[in-house]
Amino acid sequence: MQRSQGLGMKRLLRGVRRGMRHASPAVLLLPCSLLLIAAALLLAGCQEKVRPGSAEVKRQVVSGVVVQEAKPSPVKEYYATSATVKAKTTSVIASRVMGTVTSMKVREGDRVGTGQILMAIDDRDTAEKVAESEAGYRESLMALEAAKENKSLADVTYQRYRNLVDERVITQQELDQIETQKKVADIEYERVREVVTRAKAGLSEAQILYGFTKVAAPISGIVTEKKIETGSMAVPGVPVMTVEDVSSFRLDAYVDEGLAGKLRTGMPVGVVIDSIGKDLKGKISEIVPAVDPLSRTFLIKVAVPGQGLRSGLYAKVRIPFGRKEALVIPETAIVEKGQLTGVYAVDERGVISYRLIRTGRRYDHGVEILSGINPGERIITEGADRAVDGGILGQVSGKQEASAPARQR
Repeated sequence: MQRSQGLGMKRLLRGVRRGMRHASPAVLLLPCSLLLIAAALLLAGCQEKVRPGSAEVKRQVVSGVVVQEAKPSPVKEYYATSATVKAKTTSVIASRVMGTVTSMKVREGDRVGTGQILMAIDDRDTAEKVAESEAGYRESLMALEAAKENKSLADVTYQRYRNLVDERVITQQELDQIETQKKVADIEYERVREVVTRAKAGLSEAQILYGFTKVAAPISGIVTEKKIETGSMAVPGVPVMTVEDVSSFRLDAYVDEGLAGKLRTGMPVGVVIDSIGKDLKGKISEIVPAVDPLSRTFLIKVAVPGQGLRSGLYAKVRIPFGRKEALVIPETAIVEKGQLTGVYAVDERGVISYRLIRTGRRYDHGVEILSGINPGERIITEGADRAVDGGILGQVSGKQEASAPARQR
């Protein structure tokens, strides 16, 4: 800029000299005035040049925050895996007889008790079988009564003929005939008794089959699934409903085969269900030793309190198996800006800068920092919503609230 101004000045002077050679004295006064004005402008421009040194930077003063030094701390090391919430007891209900569904007593979401009727099936054929079995049973009872009377008569007749033989009134042949009749009466009586037993069993079977037309709940719980409607055909063995006992739940989790032999029943584990905001404590209730050859994992079951849970929820299981040193900061120190995650760091001069970080596992007292912050650096742990990138703390003294304003040069 100064070079261009110098060239312009030289050209102006040459023009002035050529004009002065041919101009009159009166006209010479105008170029001299122009020369003086140009020199004054040149001097003014040189005076506006920025002097060497640092310019003053005005920073926004931040107060009402707490600064803390990031320090490594011992934490429990754990294995994390996903799990699915399931009811501890789940009953899949199917019909025992074939027939048309005549009525549905419940819907999904209804709470039922043990023995409560869930649906009814057409029972006309089974009712007829019950009536037939009852008639057969009554008939067998009458036959038994007749056999009993015949047996009693045979016993009395035999005793009379025996006395006559002792008195030599009749022959031994006649006594043998009466004795044979007595034995036949005894056998007939026993046979009819078995007929009665068979008829009674047939009646009980018919009554049980008739009872199968009323499908009842085997456990207390909630109906979570219904696969049939009124008018549909119920087929034996085909599931029609599902009832879950919601008083207790468990988690099914698959863990790496490297943990085989390191886990035991009763071991405490941490459970986090983000969808309902629950952080629970559970215990390993069952370990299935077989390893899946495809995923190289094996199944464990974790018992958890059932209040507020539902089957099918996604859960995270944390199994502790050691301790380690980790850089853990309070979760209130983390600031998310869109897709960015970071913290506000404070340097030795009190200047605040937004630092991007990469987080790791979450613990009870904070979040693990994998990168972005080094041990010993100071960060804002409380009041991060008041901090601004490039601002300055009013006062910095370890873990304390910044209050007195200051200016950074």
